[in-house]
Amino acid sequence: MNFLATDEIAQTTRSLMQFGLSAENSEITARSIVCSDVWGAASHGLMRLPFYFARLEKGGINPKATLQSLTKAASVATFDGNAGMGHWQVFKGAEIGAAMAQETGISLVTIKNSNHCGALGIYLYPALDRNLLAIITSTGPAVMPAFGGKKAILSTSPIAAGIPSAPVPIIIDLATSAVARGKIASAAKNGGTIPEGWAVDKEGNPTTDAQAALMGMLSPLGGAKGFALALLVESLSAGLSGGETAINIPDMFKAEDDARPQLVSHSIITIDPMKVAGADSLAGFSEIAQNILNSGGRIPGAKRVHPSTISEEMITIPENIADELAQWAKRLEAE
Repeated sequence: MNFLATDEIAQTTRSLMQFGLSAENSEITARSIVCSDVWGAASHGLMRLPFYFARLEKGGINPKATLQSLTKAASVATFDGNAGMGHWQVFKGAEIGAAMAQETGISLVTIKNSNHCGALGIYLYPALDRNLLAIITSTGPAVMPAFGGKKAILSTSPIAAGIPSAPVPIIIDLATSAVARGKIASAAKNGGTIPEGWAVDKEGNPTTDAQAALMGMLSPLGGAKGFALALLVESLSAGLSGGETAINIPDMFKAEDDARPQLVSHSIITIDPMKVAGADSLAGFSEIAQNILNSGGRIPGAKRVHPSTISEEMITIPENIADELAQWAKRLEAE
């Protein structure tokens, strides 16, 4: 089923406000969620909204949360998210980091005790809009074992980076597992299967059953190298922020965990190239991008729509998810 993206942003904003989020935080969150669908990353889009609603209803997400400042220095700011929705918290953290980097050249913002925030690439734009470079990491529930291990100890450990190149910015956004868990969740919701090599079941056996994989473990991207990169992400987000490690984070796909805050951590590193090598830095980024084009390649993220300019884009939502969202909307508007 096809829907106008701006209509879905408006409806999602209204629904989130019904749960008690402010109008501003609801709109930031709604735009971030729908932007994933516009980008073709449906695994982090409206497919997840019923899970967020259930957690808001049961208390796992605090709709009245604020970003509580813990420490503040010239280049470092740390926050407690008070179990709020990760989308608006990471966006505002990225804005704070960008402003700090413009003053000092580099900044680090950490947020602990937050929740899932969707696609990390969306939060690169506060930096990119100012010609800054940003790197964002986040954590989540343990779904990936150590290379050669038999127990899940790391999350999908996503990492995103935005590089202010011309003619378009370079946007790197990936999970360090073989696949983003949301893709498996989407397949499970639709009763589907997954390719071999994506995951194992909870006993550690290879599986193509999406539901068994969702309750099992994901394979690291590229074997030992993927695990090492995931370990870095866990260290930058959970370790550096003083937040909970993946093994202590509740699973948003398990209904029995809906009342428990996820305790997710995020880290945002922002760098002002003009305070490093000036215009030469920006020229260097653009040369890298041009080298990609000259080789016949595609610049990562080149086709992504800026979250703030979403207008006439249409998105496709599976019928079962559209029906579930319609039921939630009707129920919330009646309360």
